[in-house]
Amino acid sequence: MLIHPQFDPAAIRIGSFAIHWYGLMYLMAFAQFLLLGRLRIRAPRYQALGWTYKDLEDLLFAGVLGVVLGGRLGYTLFYMPSFYLSHPLSIFKIWEGGMSFHGGLLGVLVALWWFAKKRKTTFYVVSDLVAPLVPFGLAFGRLGNFINGELWGRPTDLPWAMMFPLVDSMPRHPSQIYQLLGEGILLGIVLWIYASKPRRIGQISGLFLLGYGVCRFLAEYAREPDAFLGLLGLGLSMGQWLCIPMMIFGFYLMRRHSASLIS
Repeated sequence: MLIHPQFDPAAIRIGSFAIHWYGLMYLMAFAQFLLLGRLRIRAPRYQALGWTYKDLEDLLFAGVLGVVLGGRLGYTLFYMPSFYLSHPLSIFKIWEGGMSFHGGLLGVLVALWWFAKKRKTTFYVVSDLVAPLVPFGLAFGRLGNFINGELWGRPTDLPWAMMFPLVDSMPRHPSQIYQLLGEGILLGIVLWIYASKPRRIGQISGLFLLGYGVCRFLAEYAREPDAFLGLLGLGLSMGQWLCIPMMIFGFYLMRRHSASLIS
């Protein structure tokens, strides 16, 4: 059985000043968005629209706001609505933790819609640009989860089981690593290859929704459900139930007919 190393949550300490690993992971996610985004805007479709590096920076800024606001509101609505209805001021206490990927996704979708209106283009042209850039950023986020020893897995007797001493002495799935490899690296590679050829508008976005939904749905079987929620109907977690509409809509986008192509 492996044992979680219990990393110091601060990557760098200078006196009383500390830079935390999770903050560094966010910075790495933003950096890869800009680096890979430069390659994405070289596609003929975006060159024809006159996209520049400044557009990427504006898009990143809007996306960050969407992630933070949507992630926090999504957590309050999807996971602990009764608590936050009783303690509305606690919604603003982001430093206490509590972010939802699915809420963050909704926030990003609103940001992409706003950006598309500003740029006088269609929503799916923007979302197809962004989709291949997201999974690698998610991988950094899951690495941050692992370093912090949070979002641990369910008990297991597999050879690579890991004990998280701050939780208990039971061997558990290192589910953060599963998600890093699945919804992060694997999905990122598949999307990047898929987007390298001309596709119907919306198909790249559809593959992201479908691919993330499948990877997250499967990973949830190894991830410990939130203690205050447990498993819901049909023995599924909240994360799995939220993935179902993602997979359905992603499949629809990939199958719908359109003559417009993105190069």
